[in-house]
Amino acid sequence: MTQTHSTELFKPNRTFAKTARIKNLCEYEDLRLDAEEDFEGFWGKLAKEKIEWMEPFSKVLDESEAPFYKWFIGGKLNVCAQCLDRHLDTRKNKAAIIFEGELGDSRIITYRELFYEVKRTANLLKNKFNVKKGDRVVIYMPMIPEVAFMMLACARIGAIHSVVFGGFSAEALRDRIIDAEAKLVITADGAYRRGKPYMLKPVVDDALAGGACPSIEKVLIVIRNKEEINYVPGRDYIYNEMIGLESAHCPPEPMDAEDPLFLLYTSGSTGKPKGVQHNQAGYILWAQTTMEWVFDVKENDTYWCTADVGWITGHTYIVYGPLAMGATTVMYEGVPIYPDTGRWWKMIEHYRVNQFYTAPTAIRLLHKEGKEEPKKYNLSSLKVLGTVGEPINPDAWNWYYNEIGGGRCPIVDTWWQTETGGHMISPLPGATPIKPGCATLPLPGIFAEVIDEEGNPKPAGEQGYLCITKPWPSMIRNIWGDPKRYESSYFSTCKKNGKPVYFAGDGAIRDERGYITITGRMDDVINVSGHRLGTAEIESAIAKHPGVAETAVVSRLDEIKGESVYAFIVLKPGYEDNVAEELQLLKEINAVITREIGPLAKADTMLFVPGLPKTRSGKIMRRILRSIARGEEITQDTSTLEDPAIVQKIQQLA
Repeated sequence: MTQTHSTELFKPNRTFAKTARIKNLCEYEDLRLDAEEDFEGFWGKLAKEKIEWMEPFSKVLDESEAPFYKWFIGGKLNVCAQCLDRHLDTRKNKAAIIFEGELGDSRIITYRELFYEVKRTANLLKNKFNVKKGDRVVIYMPMIPEVAFMMLACARIGAIHSVVFGGFSAEALRDRIIDAEAKLVITADGAYRRGKPYMLKPVVDDALAGGACPSIEKVLIVIRNKEEINYVPGRDYIYNEMIGLESAHCPPEPMDAEDPLFLLYTSGSTGKPKGVQHNQAGYILWAQTTMEWVFDVKENDTYWCTADVGWITGHTYIVYGPLAMGATTVMYEGVPIYPDTGRWWKMIEHYRVNQFYTAPTAIRLLHKEGKEEPKKYNLSSLKVLGTVGEPINPDAWNWYYNEIGGGRCPIVDTWWQTETGGHMISPLPGATPIKPGCATLPLPGIFAEVIDEEGNPKPAGEQGYLCITKPWPSMIRNIWGDPKRYESSYFSTCKKNGKPVYFAGDGAIRDERGYITITGRMDDVINVSGHRLGTAEIESAIAKHPGVAETAVVSRLDEIKGESVYAFIVLKPGYEDNVAEELQLLKEINAVITREIGPLAKADTMLFVPGLPKTRSGKIMRRILRSIARGEEITQDTSTLEDPAIVQKIQQLA
C-alpha cells in the first residue's frame, strides 16, 4: 500500500538511548562499516559471540554455488539447545512463555519447565511415532504453548517442522502435507476465537480423507477446547494422555549449520505455494541478533508479539528469537477485540509488557473501533512499539505513537519477509530518528538497495526494485524440492555488476537521507492484513465454481486490512444474465475460496464482467484491472488489446 508520509523525524528518547545496545547513529555506522569493510569477518564474529557451537565452523561463507549460499561451513549446533539448554544455569526460574487464552485462562512456563516439556515431547515423537532426523512434521495448531513445544522438540531431534496457519482450509493443508511428504501431523481438537470454540481436528480429517496424503502415518492431537472429535483408531493419538509417560532425558541432536530447520509455505505469483526452506545456524543467529538490536529487550523485560506461529513472524519473534536470547515472550490465543477493544491494552497493563509488536491491520482496527479505549489502561511499562507485515498509514502511526506509546516509545517499523528469516530494514530504537510510515535504514550487515533491473541506484524519490545485493545468514536456502523455482522466483529479475541479486518483490523509494519507504508489492501477490496471498491461487479457487468461465484477481486498498481481494469474473452462459441470483453467486464463490484456501482469502469485492482486458497473445492485463479496482486513472496503452473496448465496459460496471 503506497502512502504519502510525513517528513518529520522523531529522535530517540535520550533516557532510553543511554542503556540501548546500539545507542546512536555513530554506533550504527560503525557496525555498518564493519560489515562493508570485512563482510565475512563481521558475520563470523557475530556467530562466534552468539551461538553455542557443538563444533566450530571452519569457513563463514561459501558462494561457489550461488545463489545457493552456504554459511558457517562445518559448524554443528542444535537450535533447541540454543533456545533452552544454555539458559538453565542463569534463567531456569525465569518465565520463558506467558500464555493467555481468549477466555482468560493463563499459564506461566519457566525455562526449566519448558526444557523438560520439550524433551518429553521430543522423546514422544521419537519413541512413539518414529520421527527421525530429516523427517517432516506438519503442525496445524492454535496459539497455545504446546505449539512451541512441538517446534522445539522437532528442532531437538533434527526433524523438519512445517507449521500451517490454523485458518487454512483442508485443501490448503493437504497441499502442504503432500509437498513436504510429511510423516506426522500434529494438531489440536480446536481452540477459542471470539469467545466460542472453533475446530481444527475436523480440517485434518478432511485433508487426509480417502488416503489423499499417503506419507502420513499418524496424527497427534492436543486437547484444548474439549469439544467432541472423530477419533480414528490406529492413526490418531492424544498428546495429553501420552506425554506424562515419557522420559525427560533427551540429548540434543548435533546438526550441521546448513541442515534444514523448518519449511514455511508462502503464496507466490503462481498457484502452487512455495515451501520456503530455512536452515539451522544462519536463521537462529539472525533471529537472536535482531531481537536484541531491534527490540532492545533487557533481562527483566516482558516482550509480546501478537502474530500467529503459522506465519514467519510467529516463528522468529514469538518462539525462536525471544527464547534464543533468553527473553520472556507472551503468547495470546485470540482476537484483539474480544470481549472488547481494550483486551490488548488490559493485557499490557496486567503483564507490564515492555516491547509490543503487532500488525498495522490490528492498529487500524483498534484505532477505528476503540479509539479512546487505551486511556482506560496504564500503558507506562511500554518501551518499544513495533509494526510488521505491511506499510502503516500516518493516522494509525500517530495514534499508535501518541496514545499507545505516550509519545515516548520509538516505533520500529520493520520490513522483512518469510524468505529473509528476520528483520532487514528497521529503525534501531536507541539510535535511529524515526519517520512515520518509513522502514528507515538497513540493519548492519544487510545490503538493501533501491535499484533498476541492471543494478543502477534509483535517484532519491523515485520508485525502484527493493533488492538485497549481498547474501545474509538467515536467507531462504531453497524452495523445498524445487531449486529451479527458487532461482526464478528470487534471482531472475535484477542484477548488480552482472550478477543476479535477491529481489524482494516489493517496490521502494529512498530519500536523501538513505531512508527506505516500502511502496508495496510489484508482483501478483496481495497483502491482506499482513498475509501474502498469491492471485493465481485465489483465481484457481474461484475457477472451481461451475458458473465461472474466467477470472482475474487484483488488490484494492482497504483502510483496515491494507489491501483486499477484488475479483473480476466472467460467467458461463446460463449464469451471466441471472441478476436475481447474483448475491447467492457471490456467497457460493466465496465459499469455494474458503474451502480451497481459507476465509482470509475471501473476495471483498466481485465484479461480473463481459470479458477481461487481454493482449493479442492472451495475457490478462492485471495492471489495468488494478487501476479500475482502485479508481485510478488508466495510464497503460489499451490500443494493443485484443478488444480495447472492454476496458470502458468494465469501468462502467465498476
